[in-house]
Amino acid sequence: MNELPKEFVARLRQIVPDEYQAAVFAHMSEAQPACFRVNTLLAERESVFCELRNLGLEPEPIDGAPGFAVPAESRRILTDAEAAREGRIYIQSPSSMLPAPALDAQPGETILDLAAAPGGKTLHLAALMNNEGMLSAVEAIKGRFHHLRANLTRCGVSNCKTYLMDGRSVGRKCLERFDRILLDAPCSSEARIRADDPTSWKHWKPRKVRACAHKQIGLIRAAWQALKPGGTLMYCTCSFAPEENEAVVQALLEREENLSVLEIPGLPDAALPGLAEWNGKRFAESLARTRRVIPGRLWDGFYLALLHKEL
Repeated sequence: MNELPKEFVARLRQIVPDEYQAAVFAHMSEAQPACFRVNTLLAERESVFCELRNLGLEPEPIDGAPGFAVPAESRRILTDAEAAREGRIYIQSPSSMLPAPALDAQPGETILDLAAAPGGKTLHLAALMNNEGMLSAVEAIKGRFHHLRANLTRCGVSNCKTYLMDGRSVGRKCLERFDRILLDAPCSSEARIRADDPTSWKHWKPRKVRACAHKQIGLIRAAWQALKPGGTLMYCTCSFAPEENEAVVQALLEREENLSVLEIPGLPDAALPGLAEWNGKRFAESLARTRRVIPGRLWDGFYLALLHKEL
């Protein structure tokens, strides 16, 4: 922990409740179990488990997420498995398994994943839609865009169109077009920082947090423009920073009169209410309905906000 940037540690101590801090810092120093979802577009759970058991793996269900875990020492076996290479399972952290089910995507709907690469959440949406309806996936970075397309093809997604473009332009191009939108916004990735991996915090600076927040506000505004009245928007990040989380939702709330913050169903006990204030600025009371997933044995830090566009 002492090797982590001092300003990052100080900020984290302000953000995380005292009773969770020891577990959060321990999480940053420990090897994590390898977790995955079964891709129901290509496989049934039992056939996948049979494959994995033949490799000596005994996956355990994850309480609070639609996935399974194997011990950290079995990670290489899992990632090298044919089931992973051929798309029958998708390696994913449990926290990243939460947004798509909470958005409640339905077959036949028109849905947008606004910052989609590498595609795990897009795949999850497609599976929940049973490949029915229209799914659009936007990615701004060329290399990540091609990775996204390759993952979707490998995993059997057939109802998705992919677009290489800046997501901030989507609102004016696709005004009120989508029933539901998922915005897993590009962020400072603070929840991926590990004490034993200096490269994980090499580029972390408070100014990076501020730069990410500026971009996130542009993206969430575009998402809101593209959302149909009566639709829902899931905003999420893998950052601890309030500037990238509650403050972004607050900025949209102050701008849009027809926005309500919804309770998020089906989350684990590790999900705590959003912060009430940060650096002397109080947030709207409704932001207590947003959720912060506190890092633990299986969980990475994550922030989720489910927003409804009133008719």
